[in-house]
This record gives sequence, structure tokens and C-alpha cells, in this order.
Amino acid sequence: MKFIDGFWLLKNGVKPYYALQVVKADQQTDGYELQVSTKPIRHRGDTLGGPVLTIKVHSPTEGVVGVKIDHFSYSEPTVNIPLFPNAKPIPNVKLSKAGSDYTLSTAGLNAVITENPYTITFKSPKQILTSAGPKHQGVFDVPSQWTLSSASNSSCLATDIGSNPNPEPLPPIIRYINSELNLSPGELIYGFGEQFGSFVKNGQTVKIWNQDGGTSSDQAYKCVPFYLTNRNYGVFINHPGEVEVEVGSEKVSRVGVSVAGTSLEYFIIYGETPLQILERYTRMTGRPPVLPSWTFGLWLSTSFLTSYSSETVSGFLQGMQDRDIPVRVFHLDCFWMKQYEWCSFTFDPDNFPDPKGYLSEIKRKFGVKICVWINPYISQLSPIFKEGIKGGYFIQRTDGTPWQWDLWQPGLAIVDFTNPKACEWYLAKLNALIDIGVDCFKTDFAERIPHASVKYFDGSDPMRMHNMYSIIYNELVFNLLRDRLGEGEAVLFARASFAGGQRFPVHWGGDCESTWEAMAEAMRGCLSLTLSGFAFASHDIGGFEGHPPPEIYQRWVAFGLFSSHSRLHGSSSYRVPWNYGEEAAKNMATLLEAKHSLMPYLYQLAIQSTETGHPMQRAMFLEFPEDRNTHHLDRQFMMGPSLLVAPIFVPQEEETEYYIPAGRWTNFWDHSRTVVGPIWIKERVALDEIPVWVRPGTLLLRGPPKTGRPDYNYGKDLRVELFDVAEGETLAKVPGGVVIRADRENGKIKVTIIEGKASINSIFLVGAGGKESVVKVDSGATEVVCELI
Repeated sequence: MKFIDGFWLLKNGVKPYYALQVVKADQQTDGYELQVSTKPIRHRGDTLGGPVLTIKVHSPTEGVVGVKIDHFSYSEPTVNIPLFPNAKPIPNVKLSKAGSDYTLSTAGLNAVITENPYTITFKSPKQILTSAGPKHQGVFDVPSQWTLSSASNSSCLATDIGSNPNPEPLPPIIRYINSELNLSPGELIYGFGEQFGSFVKNGQTVKIWNQDGGTSSDQAYKCVPFYLTNRNYGVFINHPGEVEVEVGSEKVSRVGVSVAGTSLEYFIIYGETPLQILERYTRMTGRPPVLPSWTFGLWLSTSFLTSYSSETVSGFLQGMQDRDIPVRVFHLDCFWMKQYEWCSFTFDPDNFPDPKGYLSEIKRKFGVKICVWINPYISQLSPIFKEGIKGGYFIQRTDGTPWQWDLWQPGLAIVDFTNPKACEWYLAKLNALIDIGVDCFKTDFAERIPHASVKYFDGSDPMRMHNMYSIIYNELVFNLLRDRLGEGEAVLFARASFAGGQRFPVHWGGDCESTWEAMAEAMRGCLSLTLSGFAFASHDIGGFEGHPPPEIYQRWVAFGLFSSHSRLHGSSSYRVPWNYGEEAAKNMATLLEAKHSLMPYLYQLAIQSTETGHPMQRAMFLEFPEDRNTHHLDRQFMMGPSLLVAPIFVPQEEETEYYIPAGRWTNFWDHSRTVVGPIWIKERVALDEIPVWVRPGTLLLRGPPKTGRPDYNYGKDLRVELFDVAEGETLAKVPGGVVIRADRENGKIKVTIIEGKASINSIFLVGAGGKESVVKVDSGATEVVCELI
């Protein structure tokens, strides 16, 4: 929210109450509780009237300091972001006082509070990270017309009013709590969930309010109130409702955060590296479970508006099999149900007369898992709509009638997941689908959730429920799959999410066009999401809207198959490769085979995501924070610590450009090709290629060729690849408890299986200048000594 006119003046009618002076400080076990006046206190008479803010500065876990600003005190709201949902906090704080300064110290982070004027300065051992200076915190009374003209909820409010004959009037004045942090010269801001605009967020107004706006707007499906800086800290705003963030866009040297209400809490999260910041943030908000290894294979969809039946599905799968492109998950989009009846959770009998028998047949014949599309919206033409009305299972208006509108489906209502009976009802529909062979669900929508003139079964605040609804929805479905199919077998393909949603993977990037620009939007969305605590990311290969030209399709296939999860999906056209030429199918087969061979490396990354919260797809600066050239890069990424991937976003006749950090890097496809960075590479890339480079010092473990699937024994017939490893010891792990070590000394390398059971088929040594030697390994050998060329 922007409160000012220029830098010196306030907007018409805006009245501020700035936090100015600490009048009382109480030490607690984890920090200090402050009473802060909003006017100078010179004598006792100044204590009469005006807000006094209660500000708690505390440390819930190591390396983290929270600041909670309260105006009016009241009972805890019913909707909160769960903190520490699957990991315990690590308390580690030291409190001290020197003169009028109070200090909290935790794992390298110091927060220094000054009484008068009231300020908080956050320091690391090396530098001041940021600070909330004088008049950086306070409450603002704002005329309601300002919120209608500038707040992100205005469009949602308008649609609510348009479908409600008796909307609740807004109060004349709305109170906001605002807090600002200094933005240092050269400091860059990233994250806020899946954002499709500029990768670096400086200069932007970011609204944390989930909306269904496609990838070509400033709206986002997965807004997260967390940002990461290139200055060794992140900020998590612990508020589930609408949060408005001005990233140097109101005051150019500050990040301002405002919420409508009486309470605001944020956490400064310090880390020596960006990855450590993400570790600490995901300890607070949750980490993903171990995913089934089959999810890393190719997902093929029917697409959305296309015409399909059981015969179409079989034809697709047979065509992929004939071209050596094994599909691991087949997805049936909306029209597996009858039109106008979404959701009925019943297969359309005209196209699928025997769904249980049919699903069993294609699973047996083609080795696929089955995913079906669902959402929490129930059309009034659905045969189950009356059940929902009778049971009171839908979100209601304040007058007790169901909330309905006609956007998407006729007279749709929305399931109220705060009602335990509604959850049971909804899960019974999904259980029936699991019974006939469905393995996972695409949990679509959950962004257009009403907040004006509505009420929830449990009395939840609708404003705080708007973003959190997607979490409750996905958690419900994910937990059902885990309970029915077993630990490690649950997966979703979800669109909407929020803080903590990384616990219910996987998420894809929403509706994009079939253009070069949209592919770049999808990339920025993925990178911003994985900078916001999410380990995995996906997108519609080829774009959703329109029919991509063959060249864009092939470039997007390469990008998609080097993403953590890969799905072919479109709107009104199919995404099977032969529609774009047999050469496209041949290239897809090569790329998919490469991904399958990398599964020992990729699946170990997925396991590490569960353990640490580190993402698989990483913005370049996550791995190279000291290299300032990486801080703006948004058209390339690291897949884990070892592989640099640079998708192509230009036509074939044009040159692409990407950056290689320091060291001697080896081309993944052609080991004879090496480059020494730092260097910018400018080249034309053939249509059947994608630039992938291996980091120096890498011990890369790959599976055998032609596995035909992503889920196989990762410890059998391993191919060990060593790239320009330095003197000393290098370790690599394989899922299943296998650890392999390479020791280099005096021109020799000894490769040893030091933990677990594994078999090595061959060892590739890549040394200086790309010189390569290949060593075949006898079956059963646990130690091999190789000579470097």
C-alpha cells in the first residue's frame, strides 16, 4: 500500500501514527516485549491518548529474529500459517542490554533495539543487513476509497459485489499496519512465490493475494509472503491474508510491508549463504516429503479442450511407446467428466463406459500411473450439487445461502473445507476414484476464493482464508493419497499454493501462451517459486494457450525435461510430439533418455530437498552468491549443485547467450568440449540440443542406458563420471544409502563404494582440456584405481 504523495507528503485523508519511542521494555525468555509510543513522551501528560504499539522482538529458532507489531490486543485469529509443521525449532538466543540498547543474538544474527528514537538494526558478523529506522513502523488510517483504487482485492471485491445483491459496506476508514526495512545500495530482492514479472523485484509493487490471471500479468497463482535478498538475509511475513509489499516502489530505499488489520509479524532470517536462508525458512514453514521416483518421468495429458475418448488415450500411449518415449504418468484433464458437471467425480460414460477396466488395461499395457483433474468448485448442474446443498458443505454468504457465481461453471459453489463433514464428503468422492485405479490428482484452481460477505463453517476470517484455502485443499487431498497408497507414494499436480504449500508437491506454473516470451515467463515463475521454499517446479511444456510452432515446442520440451517434473499439456491442441514432426519425437526420446540416466543424481537431490529444503532447480546466484554476474540471471539455472542448464529462448537463426561461472566446465553432451569461466558464451544452438554444462569437481552418478522409466535400481550398473576433480576427496550419494568416494592423488583416482550395496559398470574420467578416459569395471568390484590422462 502506498500512503505517501512523493516523499514528504501523505495522500489526502491518510493519518499516520509512527512508532517513535520505547516507553517500556520487558525481557522474556526469547526476546523483548516493548511498549512503543506514537508520539514523543516528554512528561506524563503526553501519555494521554493516541495509539501505543506492543512490539515483540523475539527469536523462535536459530538465525531468525521476529518482530510482531500489535495495535489492539484480542484473541488469536482462527486462520494462521502453521509454523514448524514437520521440524522442531532450534532455540538459540542470547539477550543483553547496554545503556538504552537491547540486543538479541542468535547464530550470527544480532538485532539491536534503540529506545529513543525507536529503531531496530539487524547485523551479521560482517555487515549491517538492514534496519527499521525512525518512523519505519506504525499504523495508518486510510479512507476506504484508497483501498478500492489501489489494493489487489478490488477486482475480487467487485466480482463479489456483482454477484451479491446485498454486499457489506466498507467502513469509512481502514487501519493498516506498516513496517519498512532499509534497502541498501546494490541490494536485490527475489521471491514472493511464483511471480512471472521481472526476476529481480526491485521497483515492483507485489501483492500477496492469489489470483487466476495467467502468466502474462502481475497476478500469481502461488503468492508467498517471503523474499530473499543478495545480502545474506530473507524476510518472512507471517500473515495469511492480503499483504502488500512496496519493493523500493514507494520509498526507493525501503521495502514497505502493509496489511489491513491490527497485527503484523515478520521474521528476519539470516544465512551465511542463500541456501542456508532457505534451510531456516523451510524449517519454519515446512519441507516436502519424499516423492515417488516415478513422478520424475514424463507426464502426458489429454490437454484441455481437445476431443478425447478411451481410444484417443490408447492411441497417444501407443504412439509414444512406438517412438521410444515411455510415458510414466497419463493425465486426464477436465473432460473425463461430462461438460457442465465439473466436478461430478464421475467418468463420462459416453467416452469411458468401463473406467475401472479401462484404467487397469492401460496401466498394464503401457506401465503408466493415472492422474485425473479435480477442483473444489461444484457446478449446480453436477449430480452431486444437491448433496452439497443439503449437507451445508459449501461456503455461504452471510445470509446463510450458498455463495455462487457463473464464472467457470454454471452456478458453481465452493466446498468449505473448514467443515469436517464437507471434507468427509469430498474425500469419499476421491476415494471412489482411487478404488478404480486413479493414482494421483491434478488439484486445479483454488485461487478465486471469495472473501466479501461470506462466512465459513468454523467462523474463519474470509480475508485470512483466501490464500490459505489452497493449502487446506491440497493438504486434504495429499494426505488422502498418502493414507491410501502409503508413505512416499503421494503426489499432486497443483496450481494454487501459499506459504508452506511446499509440503504438498508438485506445483505447475499455470496458464501460459505458446510463445518465446511465455516460456521465459514460465522460467521466471519456476525460479521465483524455488527461491520461496518450494523444492520442485513444473510448467505446461509447449505452452497452454495456442498451438506452438514446432521450434518453440522443441525448445520447450528441452526446458521441460530438465525441470524437476515434466508434463506435456495444452489447451485446444494436443502436445504429442509427432504433431510437431517426427524429428521432434526423435529429439524428445533422446532428452527423456538423458533424464532417466540422471535419476541417481536427480532423485538424491529430491531426498536432500526433504532433508534441507534446498530446491532442485536453483537460480544461479543460489550456487554462486559471490559472483555478481549471477545475480540477475533468469534464463538459465542450476539443476542441483552440478549441472548448469541454459534453455533457448530465441529462434534458431539467432544467437543465444548465457554465462559460465569460474572454473573449467565440461559439456554434458560432448565431453571433449570444455570452457574456462567466468565467460559469456554466445552461440547458435542446433534444434536438437540444449546447453548443459557440468561443474568442475563433480562426481556425477548416472544409471544404465535404456532403462525405459525413471524408477529403477539406482545402485545397479552405475556409470561414474568425474569432471576435473581436484586433489583430495569427493563424495556422491545414491538413493538407497549408497555412498561413493573418489580420491585423487598424484595423477591417480581411486573410486570406492564406501557405504551400501552398488555395482559400477564404468568410470569416465574427464580431465584438463576435455581429455577423457573410460574404464570398464568388473562386476562386483568395490574399489577401482584409474590413471588420469
